Amino acid sequence: MTTEPLHWFKSSYSNNGGQCIEVATNLAVSHGVIPVRDSKNPNGPHLTLSTDAWSGLVEFARLAAL
Repeated sequence: MTTEPLHWFKSSYSNNGGQCIEVATNLAVSHGVIPVRDSKNPNGPHLTLSTDAWSGLVEFARLAAL
């Protein structure tokens, strides 16, 4: 896909128990994907979601938190 380095970050809301994911949004515009990984295992595997799938996941999490 690319050799561009991933710039991982996690939400500012993630200090609520340690069950967090990190995302690297720097490929969203250039490649249309969002890599996602477990913040507790930064050297482990990551999922690569389409931007549409990422939007759906964020919306699902937002609604589940209500």
